[in-house]
Amino acid sequence: MSDLLTLSSPPLAVLFDLGGVVLDSPFPAIARFEKQRGIAPGVIVRAIANGGEHGAFQRLERGELDVQSFAKVFKAERTAPGPEIDGIGLIAAIGAAMKPRPAYLEAIRRIRARGLLAAALTNNWKDEPSMDGLSSHFDIFLESSQLGMRKPDPRVYQHACERLAVSSREVIFLDDIGSNLKPARELGMHTIFVTDPDQGIDDLQVALGFDLK
Repeated sequence: MSDLLTLSSPPLAVLFDLGGVVLDSPFPAIARFEKQRGIAPGVIVRAIANGGEHGAFQRLERGELDVQSFAKVFKAERTAPGPEIDGIGLIAAIGAAMKPRPAYLEAIRRIRARGLLAAALTNNWKDEPSMDGLSSHFDIFLESSQLGMRKPDPRVYQHACERLAVSSREVIFLDDIGSNLKPARELGMHTIFVTDPDQGIDDLQVALGFDLK
């Protein structure tokens, strides 16, 4: 689902989320981890969300905690009954599951071949293995753990536009989390909500007007 009918300026740049867009989604990995560890479905995602902007996972993604420190803080802040969550094991499981989607790497190659800019904007943690080798596919590679701020902070999107040297209205942004799209849309970006890998590329093709496959 996208807001492509609102396009008022020719796109000059495409901004990609990584996990769930260019890489496989972390959510199935979290669900598998819960099942393997005897944790009720949805417990981990709720625990992360309940932490708020000052929670352990959010601090991990801003680079304020390393994985070892995250595990300790995440354990301490969790008060709900149930099995203990192994924070280090959780992060390892997520990282191992996020593999590049070849169709998106091809789409990015074609975008850059047309003279448009392709950028990554990801919430991640320091030394995340799934990031290895990805930056070479993009003109700009923006990581929350390096920036010290994470989506959906509006400053992240403003920073991306500054780095790309384009107006927000000249950017198409793809993400698989709706709350990350809202502030980008409010700044004037044209957004694509990626609910399925093929759908995301199809919507992007419509926006750009050329074949990405």
